[in-house]
This record gives sequence, C-alpha cells and structure tokens, in this order.
Amino acid sequence: MTATGADQDATGARGAPGARRGPWWWERRRSAVLDISLGFLSLLECAAEGVGFADQASVPVPLGVLFGALVGGVLVLRRRWPVVVVLVSIAVSPAEMGFLLGVVGLYTLAASDVPRRITVVLAGMSAVAAALVTLVQVRQEAEAAELGPNSWFVVALVSFVALGLTAPPVLLGLYIGARRRLMESLRERADSLEQELSLLADQAEQRAQLARTEERTRIAREMHDVVAHRVSLMVVHAAALQAVVVKEPDKAVKNAALVGEMGRQALTELREMLGVLRSETPASAPRAVAAAPAAPAAAPVDEGPGLDGVADLVEQSRAAGTAVELAVMGETRSYAPDVEQTAYRVVQEALTNVHKHAPGAEVVVRLAHREDEVAMQVENGPSDAGAADAGLPSGGNGLVGMRERVAGLGGVFVAGPTDAGGFRVSAVLPAE
Repeated sequence: MTATGADQDATGARGAPGARRGPWWWERRRSAVLDISLGFLSLLECAAEGVGFADQASVPVPLGVLFGALVGGVLVLRRRWPVVVVLVSIAVSPAEMGFLLGVVGLYTLAASDVPRRITVVLAGMSAVAAALVTLVQVRQEAEAAELGPNSWFVVALVSFVALGLTAPPVLLGLYIGARRRLMESLRERADSLEQELSLLADQAEQRAQLARTEERTRIAREMHDVVAHRVSLMVVHAAALQAVVVKEPDKAVKNAALVGEMGRQALTELREMLGVLRSETPASAPRAVAAAPAAPAAAPVDEGPGLDGVADLVEQSRAAGTAVELAVMGETRSYAPDVEQTAYRVVQEALTNVHKHAPGAEVVVRLAHREDEVAMQVENGPSDAGAADAGLPSGGNGLVGMRERVAGLGGVFVAGPTDAGGFRVSAVLPAE
C-alpha cells in the first residue's frame, strides 16, 4: 500500500511544484525513501549477479561487481526517467542481471504519463529480451537433459517466463496509472464544485445584502412619506396658531384642533406601517431579490391610503392656507393597491414640497384616469413673496423616493421647474 500511494504522486506530475515537500524530483519524502530503498536492493542484487557476469565475460570480479552496482543503482531514477530505467534493464538482460530493475522499471513506466505506444514498444522489447535469454538457458539445460531444441517444453517455458516478467508489472502499472488519473479528475471536479459552491454562497450573500439595503431604503421612504407631510402641515398650522392666538382666539382654537388631528393621523399611519413591517417574514426579501432582477423596490402591497384620499390631502393643504385646486379627468375607478398607494404618495410628497419650498403659491392637482394607466400632476406657481417661510428642513430625498416608487411599478416620473417660475411633478402609472 505504501508503494502504491507513493507511485500515485510521482509517476506523473500530480502535485504543483509549490507543493513539493521532498528533495530533488520527489513530491514527498516517503517517495524518496522508497526509491532509495528499492535502488539499494537492486544495487545489491546486480552486484551479486556481477560476480557471475565477471566469470562469463572474463573480467576481474571487482569490475563486474562495480558494473552491477552501477546498473542496479539506476533504479533510483525510476520516477524521473522511467524510460531510461527500462532501457538499461533491457541492455543488461544478456548479462543475466537486473531482475528487480526490469520489473519495477516496467511497472513505473506503465503507471507514468509516458505515451502508451512507447510503453508497448519497451514492454515488447523486454519480453523479447527475456525470451531470448531464457531460450539460451533452456537450450543449454535441454541438451544436458537430452531434450530436443524444438520441444514443446522449451516453447512453453520461454513464453511463460517472457510473459511472467513483463505482463504483471505492466498491467499493474496501467491499473495504478488509470486509478491515479481518475482520482485526479475527481479531485479537480471536487475543487471545481467547491469553488462553484463558494461563488454561489457569495452571490447569495450579495443578494441578501442587496435585499437588506432595499428594505432599509423602503422603510426610510415610507417613514419619510408618512411623517414629512403630516409634520409639515403641523408646522404650518403651528406657525399660524402663533400668529393669531392673541388677535383671533377662535381661529387659534381651530388651528390647534387641526394640529392635533394631523398628529393623530401621522401616528395612525406610523402604527399601520410598523404593523406591516412586523408581519413580514425575514426570508421574504432575499427570495424576492433572488427570483427577480435587482430593481428599485416598489411600495409594499398593503391596505394603505389610495386615490380616494387625494381629496383629503387637498383639503388639509387648503386648511393650512394654501390655494389648491383639484381637477379629476376620466371615469374614476379603483386600481391595484400598490398603484393606488404610489399615486397617493406622489401627490402627498408633491404637496409637502410646496409647503416647504413654495409657501403661499397656488397649486393645481390633476388626476387623469385613462384606459390602461393613471396619471397625476401637481403644479405650483411661483412662491408668494409675502408668505412667511415655515423653516421646514429638507433632506433632498422626496423626489428620489417618488421616482423610485414610480419606477418600481414600471411607470414614468418627471419633475422640474416651469417657465412661469413654479415647479411641476408628473407621474404615469400602469393600471395593472
């Protein structure tokens, strides 16, 4: 099991160079220890076989031993140059040495990433060399045993030895190499899947963050719409109350009652909005963002003020001293709750801006009910220079909030100054 595990990362460049933890070309230290151990065993084997080679070649025994030791030590290079190891084993096969060198070399060659045609050629050469060496030995022994040179025993023995020395290591190496490549492929697919999951998690977090941002924007817009109009009217009435409290007590009482009514209406709308926010599930916003493209959030679909409340807005502004004219065109009908509420908020915010920035100006509110849309327009003339400024602060978010509401429903919003010195706010909403 140790040899197999070591071969998996060394016969082909499996690990990245930066991940190498062994010396020289070895991926891991245990791979180096294994190869050095096999090389030492091969060295001892070939050195011992070098004695017989020295006798056959009529060379000094120390020279034959040294030659065998050098040949056996080549096995250390099996992971780096498996082809060289196999060629050396084939070259020294006539000297009847290098059994371990040939077997391990063929295994390493088959398990490596060397092209298969080279593996087949070298395995065939090893089989032929083993067959020839075996044939020579068997014939010598057959002559001594008085067997014919063409005996079936000779053929069978030569074939068995040739296949036995080459087929098992080559087949095992092919299996180990295929298994290693399969594991690498599975590992790469697992890494790719992990990266995709990480990317999906990041996208989910981004969608959740976007949903939280849009929810905060929606809440801020609702708070602005609910509070700004009522409080603006309350400030206007409070200023009028301060001006007439001594001279006209009856009018002061009327203005005080209006201030109280405005405050109660503001509190009622705030309670309704907070009730809707408490009833919403936290997971609803991320799902909505994940299911649809990111777009400006529309007004929440809840039972809130609608177009039937526009007349009350006009009356409240008139009670605050603003000259407001309401013109309704087309057949009045009901629309979807989000369309009704958005139209109401647009008119409400436009009137609030008049109280803030154009005190004393004349205002015209127009509503047009068309076949497949509803349009609204709030236009004021130039501000009355003699009117007292209420001193209301402005955050600059009113027009932005109206544009987001209208765009969220697929409508059109236009706002800008008029040639007469006033200001006009126009919006068109689809009926569906």
